Amino acid sequence: MMLESLRIRNFKSLRDVSLEFGRLNIFIGANGAGKTNVLEAIGVVSAAVFGVVDDEALMRRGIRPGVPRLYKTSNRHHKTASDISFTACGDGCVYKVSLLNPLEKPRPSWYYKTESFDIPGDGAAYTRGVRRNPHPEMGGMPLELSQLEPDSAAAKFLMQLRDYALYNPSTAALRGLVPDVQTRIPVGLSGGGLSEGLQQILSLADKNDDVEEAVFAVEDLFDWVESVSTTTQNSQILSASLPRTKRTVMFTDRFMKESSNRLTGADASEGVLYALFLLVLCMSPQGPSVFSVDNIDQALNPRLVKRLVKILQQWFTELIPQKQLFCTAHNPVVLDGLDIADDAIRLFVVDRDSDGLTVVQRVAITQDLLKQSQEHHIPLSQLWVDGYLGGVPNV
Repeated sequence: MMLESLRIRNFKSLRDVSLEFGRLNIFIGANGAGKTNVLEAIGVVSAAVFGVVDDEALMRRGIRPGVPRLYKTSNRHHKTASDISFTACGDGCVYKVSLLNPLEKPRPSWYYKTESFDIPGDGAAYTRGVRRNPHPEMGGMPLELSQLEPDSAAAKFLMQLRDYALYNPSTAALRGLVPDVQTRIPVGLSGGGLSEGLQQILSLADKNDDVEEAVFAVEDLFDWVESVSTTTQNSQILSASLPRTKRTVMFTDRFMKESSNRLTGADASEGVLYALFLLVLCMSPQGPSVFSVDNIDQALNPRLVKRLVKILQQWFTELIPQKQLFCTAHNPVVLDGLDIADDAIRLFVVDRDSDGLTVVQRVAITQDLLKQSQEHHIPLSQLWVDGYLGGVPNV
């Protein structure tokens, strides 16, 4: 099961955009083109499936809160619509919802204008409009989900959408120096709780070869790391002036003397913490099966970015094919780590049209483009920078 397609209408800069997804979906483009808006649109669908669309429900999913005039497409060339609407499809299931909130005197919760859920073979399993709804601020999917068989495709589809979240880790939260505003299992939306989540993964690696392989792959990204573990003996390796959690990430540095070669997350580079965050989020059985990460390439050296993308590609096609990741990136070397000939791996270029509206196109590497790349030894990253794929700032 996965989210196979999504149509977004009248949401932020996305006036009418339809997308078809794979297991690993990467969105590239200029700053402000609307990449994160796509990830947030999935979050609004998630909140709608949960049954309430308000600031609390959106923030819990990592969506930036805002008033209706910031959620609805506002463009000087087009009339602002009264509603925002989405159509999400997966394994034959189709969930449609349109949401209302006035620009003037907005309400705390969005109203459900229409909502429907179709199940393959059963047709319209659920449908309603606002006129038939005595509580228009409440969606109908929680009740619908309670009546479905837990192992059915329909129930799994709704559960995946409901549990979706957009992660945006911060260095301070990954280090355990500040609390995570939105805590989750196995790790918070800002990276809080990394040490606890990592301990679960390390324990699982002792009895699961796939998880053990994933741990080794991350450790190999950093030549100074001899081993990664967690410890509760904070006072021995963590400064007394720093805030501390019950458990701390601990590294053994292969180049330092044995008497002082243990480092905590407060001492190590942010890049290794970020890679461990992705390890925990992707490999934990308790993590969401459909999720997003904003700026997948942050805090990493370009060569590490290329290698990390290759690792993620292997994970989502071989080790965790039941999960689905959406992410944004700005570093062009991301392209050089992808095998976009694999249909499970999809690269999207996000740009603005002449009216300033977001357009999203899946990158299709043509034979002419491949020939040019091979003959002149030009990597795909350089083709992007040179403007052959679109999605670059007009500077």
